Amino acid sequence: MTTAVSMPDLRVTPRRVIRAEWIKFWSLRSSIITLGVGVLFLVGIGLLATSTFDSGGPTIGDGPGGPGGGPVGPVEISLAGTNFAQLAFGTLGVLFMASEYATGMIRSSLAAVPKRLPVLWAKIAVFAAVVFVVSLAATVIAFTAGQAILGDSGASWSDPGVTRAVIGSAVTVTGAGLLGLGLGALLRSTPAAISSLFGLMFLLSGVAALLLPDSWGDVVEFLPTNAANSFTAVSAESGALAPAAGLAVFAAYLLAILVAAAWRLKRSDA
Repeated sequence: MTTAVSMPDLRVTPRRVIRAEWIKFWSLRSSIITLGVGVLFLVGIGLLATSTFDSGGPTIGDGPGGPGGGPVGPVEISLAGTNFAQLAFGTLGVLFMASEYATGMIRSSLAAVPKRLPVLWAKIAVFAAVVFVVSLAATVIAFTAGQAILGDSGASWSDPGVTRAVIGSAVTVTGAGLLGLGLGALLRSTPAAISSLFGLMFLLSGVAALLLPDSWGDVVEFLPTNAANSFTAVSAESGALAPAAGLAVFAAYLLAILVAAAWRLKRSDA
């Protein structure tokens, strides 16, 4: 008489790959620290800016934290920490991906998942879910507390464009983080990926605005930061992209980086 022995199911499934990446994410001390820094930027800078707000005073750009151009509004001022949070969460995205190349852990990950691309998709899914939830909570807190400080001068959720600005800020922060993750996978170097992210999201728009002639103003609006700011602006500025167009352009940059990252991960040795 023989006894059947049941073998454990060791197949690689999307659920298991996602679970592995979830464990990796929360195992990194940098994840907790950088998430906290991003929330501090979103809430702390927003409240600090709101507490010193003067509706007849300074100006900011097309959306929260943008470079000069449009009048400061109560929504923009309460979300003034958005661009700083983009840098923090973008750095987190770089670390989540590029640190595996620095430590050599990527070889173990790809040995466990030989098809490779499921590793990238799982990282994207875990990162996007965590960062969007955390940044959305932070933007809601920053906006709600900021408007409470402003009192009668503040805005409400029912005002046109407010909900899009608040939720859109969380979307663009998450997008910046995914850009960092994609650059980390594409360049496989933490310093190179962070430098590229900083240049793409923060330096490029400013340099283009300084060096390009005024006739090229429409081109500048298609740069990633300006496109993202067009999406989160409460009201459209003259010459800026429409909110839907701004989101589409920003998403196109993100898709291009992630496709390039997937191509290199699939084609190149770890």
